[in-house]
Parts: sequence; structure tokens; C-alpha cells
Amino acid sequence: MLLDGIHSPTDLKRLSMSELPQLAQEIRQFLIEKLSVTGGHLAPNLGVVELTLVMHYLYDSPTDKFLFDVGHQAYVHKMLTGRMDRFDTLRQKDGLCGFVKRTESEHDVWEAGHSSTSLSGAMGMALARDMQGRTNKVIAVIGDGALTGGMALEALNHIGHEKRKLTVVLNDNEMSIAPNVGALHNYLGKVRSDKTYRKAKDEFEWLLRKVPAIGGKLAKTAERLKDSLKYLVVPGMLFEEFGLKYLGPVDGHDTEKLIEAFRQADKCEGPVLVHILTVKGKGYSPAEADSHKWHGITGSYKIESGQVLKPVGPPMYTEVFGNTLIELAEKDERIVAITPAMPGGSGLLGFAQRFPGRMFDVGIAEQHAATMSAALAMEGMKPVYAVYSTFLQRAYDQVVHDICRHNANVIFAIDRAGFVGGDGETHQGVYDIAYLRHIPNLVLMMPKDENELRRMMATAVAYDDGPIAIRYPREQGRGVAMDEQLAPIPIGSWDVVREGDYAAILAIGPMVQVAEEAADLLKREGLSVRVVNARFVKPLDDAMLAQLAKDRLPMLVLEETAVAGGLGSAILEHYARHGLQPTVQLAGIPDRFIEHATIKEQRAEVGLTAEEVAKQLRSFALLKRQRQTAN
Repeated sequence: MLLDGIHSPTDLKRLSMSELPQLAQEIRQFLIEKLSVTGGHLAPNLGVVELTLVMHYLYDSPTDKFLFDVGHQAYVHKMLTGRMDRFDTLRQKDGLCGFVKRTESEHDVWEAGHSSTSLSGAMGMALARDMQGRTNKVIAVIGDGALTGGMALEALNHIGHEKRKLTVVLNDNEMSIAPNVGALHNYLGKVRSDKTYRKAKDEFEWLLRKVPAIGGKLAKTAERLKDSLKYLVVPGMLFEEFGLKYLGPVDGHDTEKLIEAFRQADKCEGPVLVHILTVKGKGYSPAEADSHKWHGITGSYKIESGQVLKPVGPPMYTEVFGNTLIELAEKDERIVAITPAMPGGSGLLGFAQRFPGRMFDVGIAEQHAATMSAALAMEGMKPVYAVYSTFLQRAYDQVVHDICRHNANVIFAIDRAGFVGGDGETHQGVYDIAYLRHIPNLVLMMPKDENELRRMMATAVAYDDGPIAIRYPREQGRGVAMDEQLAPIPIGSWDVVREGDYAAILAIGPMVQVAEEAADLLKREGLSVRVVNARFVKPLDDAMLAQLAKDRLPMLVLEETAVAGGLGSAILEHYARHGLQPTVQLAGIPDRFIEHATIKEQRAEVGLTAEEVAKQLRSFALLKRQRQTAN
């Protein structure tokens, strides 16, 4: 096998061009086999095998800079840069990251777990190169989906203005172009990149201008005619107008055509866009047939049948959210759903089928989704903005300025709140409490189980006084019974799920279960712990906080979110405002990024386990004795 001899890009360059298709086939088989055990982003990587091969075949990484947008399509890049032997550890604790990671390899020059950043990164690297007098290539690979992100268009605008030498590869796995148009494009691509043609064109226009009286006008007329013909036959004119040379479309699975396109791009001055057409999931029929399903597989699968092995047990919170939204929308025609390119991941496919006119997938455009939601609310609708916690970060200004400042009645359905497992640090949903709870007018809550999620959704629909947010985790529910009648929850009310007089744990979301397990451990030691479901992060339950202080119970705030700015911070601020100083300790995520692992391993890493919580609570006994001695 050719693949056995590839340990670095240098090994790849020793192959002949005719051997590349065979190597591509071997790479696909490797990925299909390895990911059948570990899971991961299969379809995107099967689609970029030839592209990645050709980039490493022609260029000199890491001197030449490759930026992948998004980094989950870099598995082939990892294979070719000496990490093939680590694929058994993909997305596992201390193993190979599922995204590009700078600390993992010198060939990983740009990290990205969120889309539409590669062009800005490429612009910065091209500027630094030129200012430092270097001549290396800068190549950004961006998908047609990521190109819908506003940041990508901002970068294109600046790239065209600066005219720096860099290459943008548009990996297009959605569009199809008729053969005759494709042949014309291949011809025009060769013509526009040919220096002899450009020189002849410039000399012809110079000659026209030398004709007395009519020369200048004739040249302008010829230019308008030339531009009109371009608009008529060249779909890439959008990029030409941005100031980039357009080459393509090119068959992204034909290594010879890809090599030819890149060589043409290298001959051009200034920025170039190479438009390639690929098939997501190429080479594995189940992934080709359903590239959405095979975009990211979280578990293992059977290679022969393509059957994904799903965990048994209660439904995921995401599924409960989607089904409940349909149930509520049946009764309330104001409800509409908005998502930034995550209809499947956010559990909205069923809603889209049931209410196609009330479902809006706006593409990778979190900011637009937020502001559009505000306007929908102002006009009497009940918009439900379904978004991952990590992606809501991108719409912070719109949340503040367009939603909360206007007190618009938008419902935020914040999925993946807390640890996310194998996707790792770029996708952890652990910052939203800190960046949301300080914004005026916003209500923020989190359920302890799937039934409480349903009740919170009913609460949000019934709430008409401003924006309201529900955050819920990426995991299965607890298997509790579901209420048929969804009674709203009083805003700002907490719930005591277990009484006790030794100490109190104030927990939210999945941490309520951890708190109960810790209380069970301490009960065996004769210590009775009160467990509070602090389901509203904002507003807090003032009455219960007052009672806890009155009872002189030491408190432990337990949350799967950043400690800085989290629920614990809010509680300490509350007591400071009221001049109270009860014993309050915080347990959450410290001030560092938590890398990929299972959710269970990530919780263990930061001490969010029943055993660690019980250990921390035992220290309260020592604290009490010290205070009694001091008194």
C-alpha cells in the first residue's frame, strides 16, 4: 500500500502524479475504518481527500500556510503530516484533536472550530509575510456553507482591496454546473491566468487609446462590452468584483485538474479564488446518500450497512426540545423557529416538516438570526432562536443591542450548554451564563431534567415581558416521567429537591443529579445535605437565598459553567448587596480551556463529580469547628 510509506509531506512528493488517485482511495478506506470505531467528521473529510493531497503534493507545509475552514475537515491533512498512527485516539482524552490544533503539529497553523474565519486569518498571514519580506504561499480552504458567514464576506472585501498574493479555495459540495458551462469556465480560467493574453489585452487597449478623438471612448466601450460578456457567461464574477481572480469550477476529485488549477493560480498576481466541486462523503455510499447525517458521527457504525450504533435509554435533551416545540406550536401560531445552519443538530427537522412556513434556517449567520428574531418579536410573533451555546457567542452584540435593549420577546433555546465531549474546547458551552446574565431584561434558566425542560418551554411561550433563555446540555435525559399538561414555572423560583441541615448544594442542570449523588454519599456518614435546584440563574430566588442565610447553612454552588461570572458569582453579588456574609464556596470550571474527552472525563478533570463534591462538603465540618473554637 502506498499509504504505509507516507509519514510526512516529503514522502508524498516522491510519488508520481499517476499514483495519487490510488493513494486517495487508500486514504478513504483508512478513514472509513478508523472512524467506524471513534466517530468523527466523516463526510467532510471524504470530500477533501484529493484537494488535501494536491496541496501537500505541490506546496511546502508548514512554510506555506494552509488554513482550513472549518478545522474538522483536516483529517487528511493530519494523516499526511505524521499523525496517522494516532487516529485510534481521535477525539479522545489526550488523543488526536478532531480539529486543527497548533500545539499538535507545526503544520497546524490556524485553529478554527467556528466557521468563516479562514479568510481573515489568511489576510493577516499574507500581510505579515509581505511585511517581513518572505515569499511563502498562503492558502485558505473555505466551504460554500462557511462563505455565507458575514465575516468571510468582510474578509473578501479587504482581500480584494489589498491585492496581496494569496489563494482562496472554495470547496463547493452543493452546486452543480452543466458540462458546457464547465468547459467554458475551464477555458476562461486558462485565458485569465495566461500572462501572454493579459499582456496582449493591455497592449490592445493602449493602442485603442492612441487613436485620435475616438480612442478613449472606443476603449471604454470595449471595456463595457468585455465586462458585459463576462457577466453573461462567468458565474464567478461575484469574486472578480471583490477583486479576486476566479478560476474554475474544477473537479475536486480529479488530481490532475486540481494540480493544473493551482499552477494557474500561482501564475496570477494578487489574490485568486479556485472554485472546486466536491462530493461530501465521496467514496462511502451511506455518506454520499445522506451527507447531513454523516457530517459528524458521535458514535461507532457498521461499515457494511452504515448503521450508526446509538446509545439506548432516554431521549437526548435536543430531541425533547424539538418534539415539545412542535407540541407548543400546534397551539400557538405565533411560534416560529430560527436556526443558523443547524436544523438537525438543534432538533428542528421535525418542526420544519410539520411547519415549513414557520421554520427559518438562515445559514451560518448568528448575528442576522438574532436581529431577525428581535424584529419578528416586535411584530407580534414568538421567535424561538435555537442555537448552540458556543455559536451564540458570535451574536453577542445583537443580543445586547437588538434584543435585550429593545426588550424583545425572543426565546433563546441554547443547546450544548456545558461540556460537549469530543468536539472539545472550541465547542464547550460554558461561557453563556457569564456573557448573558449581566444583560438587562433577560431571564435565564436551566432544567434539572427533560420534563423540567418541557415546563420551561411552556414558561417561555407564556412569558410576554421580554427575552427569555433556556439552556440545556448535550446528553440524554434522566428518564423521568413526562407531564402531559405543561404547567409554567414561576419566574425566579427555585426548588428544594432534598432537605438537609448540614450544608446546602445550589446546583443547576445536570449538576442537580451530581448534587443528589453527593448527598447520598454523605448521608451514609450521617450528614444531611440540602439540595436546591437553582433553575433560574436570573432572576435569583431572593426569598430562598434569604432563608439559606438565616438557616446559617454553608453553601456550595455547583455549576457546569465558567466560575467567573457564573451562578456562584451571581449569588455572592446578591449577598454583598444585602450586606450578608454566609459561607459560600464555588465549584465549576476554572479559568482555562478544557480539551476534548468524554463529558464524564471532562467533569472529572475539573472536580464536578459526586465524590469530589462530597469531599468539598466534608471540609465544611472542619470550617464549622474552627469557627466554634474562634468564638
